[in-house]
Formats: sequence, C-alpha cells, structure tokens
Amino acid sequence: MLYQAGWEADMTLAVADLSRAGYSAEVFAAFLATRHEPQWITEARQRAFASYQQLLQQELDPEEFRRLDLRTFNASRFRPAAAVPDAGEIATLLSGRTEFGGAIAHVDGHVTSSRIAPEIAAQGVLFGGLQELLERHRELLEPWFMTRAVPADADRFAAWHAAFWTSGTLLYVPRGVEVQLPLHSLIAHSHDGVADFSHTLIILEDGARATLLEETASANAELSGLHVGCVELIVGRNACLRYVQLQNWNQKTWHLAHQAGNVESNATLQWTVVGLGSRTAHIHQDINLDGRGSMAEVNGVTFTSDRQKISYYTQQHHRQQGTRSDLLYREVLRDDSRVIWRGMIKVDAAAQQTDGYQRSDALMLSEDARCDSIPGLEIEADDVRCTHGATTGRVDRDQILYCMSRGISRREAMHMIVEGFFQQIYDRIPIEVVRETLSRAVQAKLGIEAVAADLLQNDDEDES
Repeated sequence: MLYQAGWEADMTLAVADLSRAGYSAEVFAAFLATRHEPQWITEARQRAFASYQQLLQQELDPEEFRRLDLRTFNASRFRPAAAVPDAGEIATLLSGRTEFGGAIAHVDGHVTSSRIAPEIAAQGVLFGGLQELLERHRELLEPWFMTRAVPADADRFAAWHAAFWTSGTLLYVPRGVEVQLPLHSLIAHSHDGVADFSHTLIILEDGARATLLEETASANAELSGLHVGCVELIVGRNACLRYVQLQNWNQKTWHLAHQAGNVESNATLQWTVVGLGSRTAHIHQDINLDGRGSMAEVNGVTFTSDRQKISYYTQQHHRQQGTRSDLLYREVLRDDSRVIWRGMIKVDAAAQQTDGYQRSDALMLSEDARCDSIPGLEIEADDVRCTHGATTGRVDRDQILYCMSRGISRREAMHMIVEGFFQQIYDRIPIEVVRETLSRAVQAKLGIEAVAADLLQNDDEDES
C-alpha cells in the first residue's frame, strides 16, 4: 500500500509538469492574439489563465484522480485549430435518425453550421454559437457563464477550459416556453493534433421545457485529439430539461470534462451520459439540487473495449429540503479496458427529507477488464433516505450455453445478455431515438463472436 500511494503521488506530479510545458504564458499570449473579442471576455480569459497557472502548482485531487493513470498524457501535443476547417460531412450516431428543431456543429473548435426553426426562435429561444450569442446578449448570459455551475477556478481543467474556450453551444429558453422538438449539438475533430475547448451552456428560465441531444465524433479512427470540455446546465423553478451526451470519440482522443447541473425549486433534470469512445476519459459531474423539491435523474451507459480507460467522478449535492436524486450507471467492459466510477451523495444540514440514490453495475466480458466502483455518502441532515450500491460480475457461461442449446446463435446470445443488462437504463430514457441509437451502438461495438468465444474458452480452461 505504501508503494502504491507513492506511485500515485509521482503520477500526479508528472501530469502537472506536462500540462505546464504544454500551455505556458507564451502559448496563451499567442492564442489571445488570434482572438477578436470584447475586452470583458479577454479579461475573463486572463483571470482564468492566472488561476490555471496557480492550480498547475498543486497536485490533482487524490480522491478524484488516484485511480486514473495520466502519465502518458502530454498536453504539448495538442493545440487549438487556428482556422475554420473544411471538414465536410462527419457521420454521427444520430445522423438522419430524427427531426430536430435546431442543430449546431462544432468542428476543431469552430462553429461550422447552425440553424434553428423559425417558429422556435419566434418564442424568444436562443440557440446557436456561444461566442456570438454571448457577445450579443451579454447582460442576459454573462452572469451564468462559468460563474455558478462550473466556476472558472473550480479545478485545473475548468480553469484551462475557461482560458482557452473556443465556440460552444448556447441554449436559452425564456420563462414558460416549451421547445417541443429536440435540439442537436455536434462536437467533432477533423484534423490531427487538435485541442477542442467547446463549451455547452443551457439556461432554462422558470417553467421552461427543452431537450438537447449532444454528441462527439472524430472524422476517422486515426486522428489524435484532445477535448477539454465544460457543460453548464441551469434549470429554473418548475422547469424540465432533458440532456443527453453521447461521447463517441475515436480511441486516440483524450476527453477531459467538468460538467454541472444546477436545479431550482420543483424543477427536473434528466441527464444521460454515454461513454463509448476516447482513449482516456475523465468526467467530473456535479448535480446541485439548489431549490426545494428539485429532482435529478442521472443515467450512465458505458461500453469500453481494447485498452480504453473511462473515469467518472459524480457528486449529488442536496442543498435544500425535499430534494431527490437518482443516479444509475451501468458499464460493460471487454478486452483490457478499465472503468472507474467514484460517486458521492452530499446532504447539507438544511436538506432535510432528502431522498438520494446511487448505483453502479458492471458486466465484465473478459478476464483482463477491470472496473473500480466506489460509492460514498456525506450526510449532515438527520431526516433523510440515502442508499448506494455497486456490483461487478462476469457473463455466466451457462447463460450462453442455454441459449445456444435452444437454437440461438452465440452472437445472438451475447447480444441478448448485454442488451438485457442495459435494459433498465433504456427504460429510464423517454426519448425513443436515443434508446434505439444506444442499442445499435452497443451491438456495433460488442464484437460478439470474439467475446463469446473467449468466455467459453476461458471457462473450459478453468474446468480443466
């Protein structure tokens, strides 16, 4: 244990050194020279970069990063794209699968297309590029941008993002307005070595309702890339937001994101996180229940393969009375991949009559895959109901053989088992196109024949 603790401390220091070398003051000055922004945005970037430099001198939070190996991460390999790319069409999981009331695409950190249906815009809804709308509606939007949900100095990666953000998606829905059609946001890489700092800011005023489906994609499997993202979800009183994030980078992309949702009185946030791609990913996810009677449902679907590593750090923070949170993550792992989930339910002293739930279940499809699940509770109130749990298991060989004995192919049997494992998550997602897309993506990634054959072979070897 002493050796392990020492190794982890060395790992953290190495990450700091690499980050410092990659994004120096000279790099920041060169970046600012490419920007043509109002003075108030430039000053905000300068404050964020000062925080970034200070945070680089500190070790990463050991509770959050202890189990994630970032020693091979070298920030100096990636830089923001200097010019708007000529990317062409990039295939995504949701391409052509449903009608959207608006859509925006970010490629290599630049907005390449944006549209919103006229009837939705006529309701006062703002949807489009963050840069443009932030400059045009400063008084309305500036108080929310990296101040409350994810402060610019929240941690090293938030400060890094706040200093270098480029483009992003802005959705603002006025009081009492319901956007009936879902909206779509794409974040994509089309060139090698690009660092993307796209930002997502969603603001729903009191009584508003909306759905945003967001996905990430790489133009091909060979591009190396970096995404340092930030998501801020602001849900006003009696409002309802459905937010789905489909992370599907290629396996040469680093994905680092700080995300938070703030939910006011009697409001509802349904947040679905899907992790399919990336080389290494770390997602810090905060759910802040700020108003009485607020509710958040969080769904997680993760499928890793090869040598992928995906890490989640989730916090359900109950700040007021009568709040409810329900988090359910499910992970399927194959090959040499690894998933880390560390969850925490925090209940403040004022948050009496809280109902908090968190659970992570993992299904292992190979002997070499590994999942670490660490649930946690931190409760200061005395009238609460909070539960947590985690399970990890392998596919039962007998299940496969039973199906095959009844004429079901090995491929079909594996698909049935994995789909059944995810079914509880699918049942919690009310958006049909999302359920169908997830099922297709899981089937495509499964590598069913190879996985099932390995399971049967390993079990036969164990018996012998």
